[in-house]
Amino acid sequence: MIRILAGGKKHPSWLVAVCEEYEKRLRKPWTIEWQFVDEDKLPERVARLDRNDFVVLLDEHGKILSSPELSNTLKMPLETGRDVVLVIGGAFGHFPPEMVERANVVWSLSNLVFPHQICRLIVAEQIYRAQEIYLGHSYHHA
Repeated sequence: MIRILAGGKKHPSWLVAVCEEYEKRLRKPWTIEWQFVDEDKLPERVARLDRNDFVVLLDEHGKILSSPELSNTLKMPLETGRDVVLVIGGAFGHFPPEMVERANVVWSLSNLVFPHQICRLIVAEQIYRAQEIYLGHSYHHA
């Protein structure tokens, strides 16, 4: 299971429709569960995560991963029964040092900066792409 802690409000309707297109293609353990949290409550939510959870913070200062690298990063904990928790900040997107220290991976989507709603869409598509790479399907053409 992949849980996504997203700072800010629930998806606007235009984003729900697009994310659902990718989500309905996902199969366990690659399925997504969205949890929306006020941005200022993200640090306490991350602090309460199970020690066994594999935590991935999305941060502009993180490592840029290729899609195959992301697939490999996610498959390792999923294959051993660990939950993956991706954390997307809200509109301001900065994480305190204790959250960065807790993270197993700090991931940057790009050298560009995106609105957090667009990050949600990119994450949903990249999780689907990671699943397809893992399964050896042809969705990823690289």
